Amino acid sequence: MKIVCTDISSVSAGDIDTTVFEKYGEVVFYDVTPPELTSERIKDADAILVNKTVIGRAELEAAKNLKYIGLFATGYNNIDCAAARERGVTVCNAGQYSTAAVAQHTFALMLELFSKTGFYNSFVTDGGWKAAKIFTGFVGGTDELCGKTLGVVGYGSIGSAVAKIALAFGMKVIVYTRTPKNDASVRFVTKEELFRESDVISFHCPLTPETEKMLGEDALALCRDGVYIVNTSRGGVIDEAALAAAIKSGKVRGAGLDVLTHEPMRDDCPLFGLENVIITPHVAWTPLATRERLMEVVTSNIDAYLEGRPTNVVN
Repeated sequence: MKIVCTDISSVSAGDIDTTVFEKYGEVVFYDVTPPELTSERIKDADAILVNKTVIGRAELEAAKNLKYIGLFATGYNNIDCAAARERGVTVCNAGQYSTAAVAQHTFALMLELFSKTGFYNSFVTDGGWKAAKIFTGFVGGTDELCGKTLGVVGYGSIGSAVAKIALAFGMKVIVYTRTPKNDASVRFVTKEELFRESDVISFHCPLTPETEKMLGEDALALCRDGVYIVNTSRGGVIDEAALAAAIKSGKVRGAGLDVLTHEPMRDDCPLFGLENVIITPHVAWTPLATRERLMEVVTSNIDAYLEGRPTNVVN
């Protein structure tokens, strides 16, 4: 079969073996595919492999031979799954490959907000410690995680991994999820309860019509003064203008974000440059070991589909 990889540069910087796909047939790689070229590039493909390329109804209609879409990602909001289902196209995501890495990055952001190691390193390298009159520096305003309440939105593999780490730090964990689980280590609450009771809110849910801009003006009004926000899921679950206003007013004490509504970041991003906002460029999932695991999941998904037992189907 003919496979088209539309945005392989978003998965590999030359450090991942992509020849593993050649066993399935002809493979065409594109570093990046602009939206206006997507239909043309996939028009004769039997299968496509994508990360963030948008595959909507128009693109699907142009791909007459298409039977399979494999995602280099857990999230699949860039695929019109309903239209794919109508056309008999199987869509499979890469679930759980990045659990450890994303949970780790979630706490990297949280710890930076609370312990401010980057801030203090800059203080030292800028000569602040050399000029200090005492042995320590009270310039960062640090805080303890222990005893704080972490609100976890979404309790799949990543959300539950984050909860376990939080418990190890001595935090209390409350969870909002559509499908409560039998887990006595955390307390399951309503969305409104989570916003009202959390000292830190961490998002680990997919971007859907129900979760889009979940954290907006109304939700922020429910939150405690001085709440921290962490997001390593999808940028669209947060109303960025509302969050920026809440940070400026002091309602939100700080935010750690690995994702934004528009990626790459636009010039008009309202969160750029704000004090106590840490933004990383959607890198939580990118450790080499994590991406090697991703390739294993994607190839396993193709194998399962060709054997007539598709796994990780999202449509």
